Amino acid sequence: MAETLKLASRVLRRARWAPELGTSLGSKGSDPTAPHGLADIPGPSTPSFLAELFCKGGLSRLHELQVRGAARYGPVWSASFGPVRTVYLAAPTLVEQLLRQEGPRPERCSFSPWTEHRRRHQRACGLLTAEGEEWQKLRSLLAPLLLRPQAAAGYAGTLDEVVRDLVRRLRRQRGRSAGAPTLVRDVAGEFYKFGLEGVGAVLLGSRLGCLDVQVPADTETFIRAVGSVFMSTLLTMAMPSWLHRLVPGPWGRLCRDWDQMFAFAQRHVERREAEAAVSGQGKSEVDVGAGAHLTYFLLREKLPAPSILGNVTELLLAGVDTVSNTLSWALYELSRHPEVQMALHSEITAALGPGSHAHLPATTLSQLPLLKAVVKEVLRLYPVVPGNSRVPDKDIHVGDYIIPQNTLVTLCHYATSRDPAQFPEPNSFRPARWLGEDPASHPFASLPFGFGKRSCMGRRLAELELQMALAQILTHFEVQPEPDAAPIRPMTRTVLVPERSINLLFVDR
Repeated sequence: MAETLKLASRVLRRARWAPELGTSLGSKGSDPTAPHGLADIPGPSTPSFLAELFCKGGLSRLHELQVRGAARYGPVWSASFGPVRTVYLAAPTLVEQLLRQEGPRPERCSFSPWTEHRRRHQRACGLLTAEGEEWQKLRSLLAPLLLRPQAAAGYAGTLDEVVRDLVRRLRRQRGRSAGAPTLVRDVAGEFYKFGLEGVGAVLLGSRLGCLDVQVPADTETFIRAVGSVFMSTLLTMAMPSWLHRLVPGPWGRLCRDWDQMFAFAQRHVERREAEAAVSGQGKSEVDVGAGAHLTYFLLREKLPAPSILGNVTELLLAGVDTVSNTLSWALYELSRHPEVQMALHSEITAALGPGSHAHLPATTLSQLPLLKAVVKEVLRLYPVVPGNSRVPDKDIHVGDYIIPQNTLVTLCHYATSRDPAQFPEPNSFRPARWLGEDPASHPFASLPFGFGKRSCMGRRLAELELQMALAQILTHFEVQPEPDAAPIRPMTRTVLVPERSINLLFVDR
């Protein structure tokens, strides 16, 4: 997520000596076959790179800069931002090489403004911001509750109620402004509410009212903060810390956004804690069935209260963008490819049975090949996180280069997932490529949920939520594009989002 701009002090300190070490390790000397060092990696000059970012709108097009960088410099290039030098990898074989050499606690360049907020406001880090032993402990605790397919499937009943409310809300939102009576404007905004409602039900075991006719004020505040924090994150990461005093706006907004999200989560965690204290008296662990909310498990593990709050707040944030943006892009593409939508509708209705609007069990959803292929293709075209990062804890050999430890490395997932050598017609929406129509791509070409120990903790839950929502929406509606609407491109706002509102027609079937 905009790794070029992550000016964590830890990385800044280490990056000062990394280029010199890389030069000494990788000096060509007299052996032309010897690995090269950092000094040998091509890339733009610092002035031209900064001009691209700040004068040519590059901050909102970081995903496109990946593709341009690979085309101009090859699969490995580097760029400097102040004292930080970043190496970019834009080939799946190189991405695999780096990830296969990870240690037991992979380190990525952290969201330095987020961790700085935690430090200044005396907040505990959650799974998104923790590192080292703290991160490993949290991951080990949460993995059995989220990553196992049967664990995620245990939340299907809870999510089904949320999906049904989403369908009802889409009906209510049709025709609320100028345009066709079946038009829903800004579907991403509606799916933000759905994403928060879904992750809230799983995390907190309660409904937040996001899909009600009147959305509660504190829920609206949380949703606005989620949208705002990514923009303020991008701006604060682009500014050295000393500039925050001269231009306090972005940093102040980021702190306000996080404080609002923490306050929202704290109110709900305290309610769950009070309920657990009452209902848990005299109960044993076996009394708790599948699908019990995650806050209950964190309370049962006797995690410190600040740590529970930090994790719940960050997981609420993480659960919103993944679902909302992916669902928006999925319906956008399906509306523009009616033949795919028709085939998917036929697959879903065949599994449901004629005339049925019942929900499909999680086990059945996982067996619908086209539904799974549509989700994969959308995540290939529009990965929520267009780039990831690593800070190797040892010298590693990648391609023709030795990359020294403590060097910031960006994995260009957007570029690799749109590589024509891996995906014929890479910019086209073709779910059939995942059904054997094309030769298999490299397994590291599209990594929307990451890889290994740093992979997305909520992957199973997000996939289930997306599959359930798509199945129910397409059962009730034929989704059509807004008449005369121009194509919509993605933009970088730390995560990948539509550059403008997606408006769609939801026609009753």
